[in-house]
Amino acid sequence: MLSKNTLGLALAGSLILAGSVVLVVQGTATPQETQEKTLKKVPVPRSKPESGAQMYNDYCAACHGLSGKGDGPAIEFLKAPPLDLTMMAQRNGGKFPTAHFETVLRFGTEKHPHGTSDMPIWGQLFRASDPETSGVAALRIHNLSSYVESMQQK
Repeated sequence: MLSKNTLGLALAGSLILAGSVVLVVQGTATPQETQEKTLKKVPVPRSKPESGAQMYNDYCAACHGLSGKGDGPAIEFLKAPPLDLTMMAQRNGGKFPTAHFETVLRFGTEKHPHGTSDMPIWGQLFRASDPETSGVAALRIHNLSSYVESMQQK
């Protein structure tokens, strides 16, 4: 079993892109020069499992964007563009693919559209964040899935 400090460091390290990401402009470039952006790693907040919206904002929006369209501030640091989450139902015959979405959260994807490590496997991280409380990881995944389902374009 991991200590709370080790667990916290592991979660923070694993959730860098998917969690709280801050883009910082460095240098003193003139308006005509391009400014180099760097990714600043910050601690990831521990969202309440009851709030799908808050978990989405804390864990997903950096890449998928607040609107879910795949336009988050961290996209330039990813190997592949993130999925537009608002179109999942349209791409699935008008029905949100709940089972598929929850499976990806739990186990990752076989196709690795995010490269090898851009999108964390949330199931493992959620279980690690609440090891003493059974069922919390499942609650997190269910509530996050329900929130993303509510974002679907009609």
